[in-house]
Amino acid sequence: MHDSLRGKVVVVTGAGRGIGRAIAERFAGAGSAVAANDIDPETAAGTAAAITDAGGTAMAAPADVSDSAQVAAMVDAVMAEHGRIDVLVNNAALISPMLHFLEADEAWWRRIVDVNLTGHFLVSHPIARIMAEQGGGAIINMSSGGATRAHRSFTAYDATKGGIEALTRAMALDLGPYNVRVNALVPGAIDTSGMTADERTHRGENVPLGRIGEPLDMTGAALFLASDDAGYITGETLRVDGGMLAQQRSATVDIVRPETFPAVEGL
Repeated sequence: MHDSLRGKVVVVTGAGRGIGRAIAERFAGAGSAVAANDIDPETAAGTAAAITDAGGTAMAAPADVSDSAQVAAMVDAVMAEHGRIDVLVNNAALISPMLHFLEADEAWWRRIVDVNLTGHFLVSHPIARIMAEQGGGAIINMSSGGATRAHRSFTAYDATKGGIEALTRAMALDLGPYNVRVNALVPGAIDTSGMTADERTHRGENVPLGRIGEPLDMTGAALFLASDDAGYITGETLRVDGGMLAQQRSATVDIVRPETFPAVEGL
């Protein structure tokens, strides 16, 4: 699997930290040249530096994925450096602020939709054209359990993840004739921000594998979907969640608890 990724050019959005950084570093370890995107130029540069310090090939590619002009500049920079793009991992997303539906407003909704869903389109569109002209490529979108189940106080986030899975299927159909494969990863409860020991225990106790996930747990699946071993797989979602969505159990994995919901007069 890794041999087929050697020398490939891979763009990873939201690569400044967490799952995105772990995926970027794993592709670099497989011999790919990585363009590490993040909205924060410093974190993008940090990931690129960590890769090059470890002997890999990487460039920082900062951009706000919800801004088409910034995306175009990022894609141009990658093409100027490498002349091709073989793999795109659409990982950039916003989770917070987490608001109960009754506390939400239009600005909150639009910002999360712009980054999480529209961002997938804005980055995928020019890169898919490049891949089609090259004769092939692989796009990996980042979904969530929230695409098919609901988180409390995650209305906009869950809506975007449902949209991403629909987008994945639609892109797969349109891009299949150009040998561009499009699939989605579905992370479970992944510790991307340093949970406390109590949080890890609480969030992990109902996961069938008995633990919370780590960013590294996502990387093997990403490499597989980008590799020649997945050459006949497109339009699919791959869960990497320790079995969390396969069960019917109590919701101890909730991030926001009902007792924190806003009080409403008369209720």
